[in-house]
Amino acid sequence: MKKSAASFILLITYIISYSQPLSSKAIDSLAERSMKAFDVPGIAVAVIKDGKVIHSKGYGVRSLNTMQKADENTLFGIESNSKAFTSAALGMLVDEGKIKWDDKVRDYIPEFKLYSPYVSEEFTIRDLLTHRSGLGLGAGDLMFFPDSSDFVLKDIIYNLRFLKPVSGFRTKYDYDNNLYIVAGEVIARVSGQSWDDFIEERIMKPIGMSHSAASPDRIKDKSNMIDGHAPVDGKVQVIARSSLKVGHSAGGINSSIADLSKWVMLQLANGKYGDGLNKQLFSEAVHEEMWTPQTIIPVHSPGPYNTHFASYGLGFGISDVKGYKQLSHTGGLEGMVTQITMIPELQLGIIVLTNQQEGGAFSSITNQIKDAYFGIKGTDRVAEYSGRRKKSLDDEKKSTDSIWHEINEAGKKITNKDYSLYLGTFTDKWFGDVFISVKNGKLWFDSKRSPKLTGEMFAYKGNTFVVKWRDRSMDADAFVSFSLDENGKASSITMKPISPLTDFSYDFQDLELHRTK
Repeated sequence: MKKSAASFILLITYIISYSQPLSSKAIDSLAERSMKAFDVPGIAVAVIKDGKVIHSKGYGVRSLNTMQKADENTLFGIESNSKAFTSAALGMLVDEGKIKWDDKVRDYIPEFKLYSPYVSEEFTIRDLLTHRSGLGLGAGDLMFFPDSSDFVLKDIIYNLRFLKPVSGFRTKYDYDNNLYIVAGEVIARVSGQSWDDFIEERIMKPIGMSHSAASPDRIKDKSNMIDGHAPVDGKVQVIARSSLKVGHSAGGINSSIADLSKWVMLQLANGKYGDGLNKQLFSEAVHEEMWTPQTIIPVHSPGPYNTHFASYGLGFGISDVKGYKQLSHTGGLEGMVTQITMIPELQLGIIVLTNQQEGGAFSSITNQIKDAYFGIKGTDRVAEYSGRRKKSLDDEKKSTDSIWHEINEAGKKITNKDYSLYLGTFTDKWFGDVFISVKNGKLWFDSKRSPKLTGEMFAYKGNTFVVKWRDRSMDADAFVSFSLDENGKASSITMKPISPLTDFSYDFQDLELHRTK
C-alpha cells in the first residue's frame, strides 16, 4: 500500500509539473518583473491547459488614480481580440445557412463601395476578415482613432470608396480595421440583431462570459474595470478612456481573464462547450475555416521559435512555432494592449491583458510561458524585450530630438511670422476639413471631425511644419507639408508621422488635403 501511495503521489507530481512547467509562483514573479520593466500599472494573466484554467490572476492596480488592485475579474478592453468574435459570429450564420464565406458583400450591403469598381463587386465576406483588400496598413483608421471623432457607421462605409489601394486586390497582407466594422454590419443585416446584441446573446451568454460586454457603453457593473495609461512627458499616467463609439466589431469588447478563459477553452475544443463538451456553438467545419491560413504574411527571419510560415486566418494570426501550430492575436487602443495565444496541439492557451499601451509586457510574459512548455531553458524574455525596447526608444529619441533641435534653430531665425500663405480650410474626401489658423500669434492645426487632432505648428524646413498635438498622450506628432500654387499660396497638404514608432492607426499619410477656402 505504501509503495502504491508513493507511486500515486509521484504520478500526481508528474502530471502537475507536466501541465504547468512554469509554476504559478514563477508566473507571479514574471508578471511583476514585466510590470516594472515596461512601466505597466496593471496586468492580468491566465493559462489554460488541457481544458482547465491552471493559472488566473491579476497583478498591480486597475488605475493609478484609485490604486485598487487588479484581479481575475477586472475588465480590460481587449480591442482587436474582438475580431475573432466577429469571425465566429459570421461562422454561426454560415452554419445556419444564412450566408456563405464567399458571398459578395454588396449582396448584403448594397452601398458598399471601394476605390475600384471591380474590387467593390468582387469583395466577399471572407475578404472582409483577411486583410488582403489592397488598402494600406490601417487605412482610414483616423475615422475612429484617436477617440473623439464624430464619424458614424454610415460615414465609414461611404468613405471607404475614397481610400486608394497601395497593392493589388488579394495580393498582400495589410492589417485593416474598417473592413471588420463592415463585417459587423453584415452580421446585423443578416441576423436582424445589432453586432453587440448578437455577440452578447449568442456567444457570451451561452459560454458563461457573464461579466463581459460587447462595447464599453454596455458594461453593467463598472466597479472593477481598468483605466487606460500612457507615458505623458516621460511619466505614465491615467489617460481618457477610449469610448469607441463606432467599430465595436473591430475592437469593442471589454472582458476579464476569467471570462476570456471560457472563450479560449471554446476555441481549443473546436467550438464545443458545456459539461462534458456536450454543446456546440459553431461547427467543426467553421472552426477549421477560421483556423485555416487565408492570407500569407511574409516571414523574414525564423526568430526565437524557428518560424518559417505565417498567415492570417479568420480573426487569428497563424504561424508555426517550434513545430507547432500557433493561433494568436493582439489588440490595442489608447492606454491598453492585450494578447491571446493558443497552441492547440498542446491544448495550451495564454491570455495577457494590460492597462498601458506597451506591448513588451504581454510579449515577455507570453513567450516566457511558451518557452517553459517548449522546453527552452535559459531565456529571460523580460530582459531581452526591455533591452530591445530601450534601444528603440533611444533611437527614436535621437531622431525626434534632432528634428526638434532643427525646429528650435529655425525658430531663432524667423523674424517675420507671416503665416498668411498657409491659412485656410483644407479638405480630404474621407476625413473632412482641417483648419489652419493663427491663435495667439501661433500657427495652429485643427481637425473638424476629430477634435483631439489639435495643436501648434512649428516651422521645420521650407514649407514643412511639425504639428505638436496638445494631448501629449498621443505620441504621434506629424510633419505637415504644404504645396504652393502659382501665386505662392498653399494649395494642398500632405502629412506623415515624425516617429517610426507612431501607432499605424494614425494614418496621416493617407490624407490628401486640398484647399477649399
